[in-house]
Amino acid sequence: MAETDGGIIPAGEVVLSMRGISKNFGAVSALTGIDLDVHAGEVVALVGDNGAGKSTLVKILAGVFQPTAGSISFRGNPVTLADPSAALALGIATVFQDLALCENLDVVANIFLGRERGPFRLDEISMEVRAWTLLNELSARIPSVRDSVASLSGGQRQTVAIARSLLLEPKLILLDEPTAALGVAQTAEVLNLIERVRDRGLGVVMVSHNMEDVRAVSDRIVVLRLGRNNGIFPPDASNTELVSAITGAENNSVSRRAIRQRAKQETAGEKRV
Repeated sequence: MAETDGGIIPAGEVVLSMRGISKNFGAVSALTGIDLDVHAGEVVALVGDNGAGKSTLVKILAGVFQPTAGSISFRGNPVTLADPSAALALGIATVFQDLALCENLDVVANIFLGRERGPFRLDEISMEVRAWTLLNELSARIPSVRDSVASLSGGQRQTVAIARSLLLEPKLILLDEPTAALGVAQTAEVLNLIERVRDRGLGVVMVSHNMEDVRAVSDRIVVLRLGRNNGIFPPDASNTELVSAITGAENNSVSRRAIRQRAKQETAGEKRV
């Protein structure tokens, strides 16, 4: 269970439920009849090719776009996400790919940007203590909260962005390509961070193109193709299954490689006999 400002969230409770979500931009249909469930303490990976509708779906959840059709329930109650402020107030935090950090400001200022404490002057001590508390809960490797964001690595910047999203005690966090353009060590750091967020009892939706990252932390993999649901898979699903669902083609380089590998194994087994 996790303690939030809205009370204790039982592990496994359905935090988010989307039914029949569609989004049209004029004559163009970006999403058609999307269904999605996210439970507390669960990482749901959202995968698909470019143009599959992943970003559109995330922006609907973040309150940036309004769905053309369909319904959204949050913790069992029907909701309307009229704008990003409404989504955040409800308990949905979003970390977009660009992170939206101010490089000339230090870590504390970025975490509290727009939510500074103190009615007449900044309560620097209170904000610094809270920033350290959030970062320590995430086991963050940041030498000082007074370092400017410009001096941090990609993984450390992602940590600051996630810590900022946790400031208002959300129930659901949306991560848009959290490991994009990161090195191996920084990617491992961010994946560990996602696991810690899940361990806090939050629901997590992670958009990613990296299948290995998806398998490392996800509990379920939801595939979108051409704006529609195209399967839900466990994290141990094969590359062949996932690529086929993403591309819609069973005959692809991944499936052909799998066939060749099986043929080699069968040949090697026959030689041993």
